[in-house]
Amino acid sequence: MKLKDRLPSMTEEEQLELLATDGMLVKRPILVNEDMVLVGFKEKDWQDQLL
Repeated sequence: MKLKDRLPSMTEEEQLELLATDGMLVKRPILVNEDMVLVGFKEKDWQDQLL
């Protein structure tokens, strides 16, 4: 996809749309809420934050 070359000229909206159409572009899941950020996936940590 040559994203390295395309990303600098893409709008944020275009970048988000691209991410939404191809989940394989996200190498590491990220969960952000009001007071914390989880990077990577540890099932217990995600359950604690989401449930």
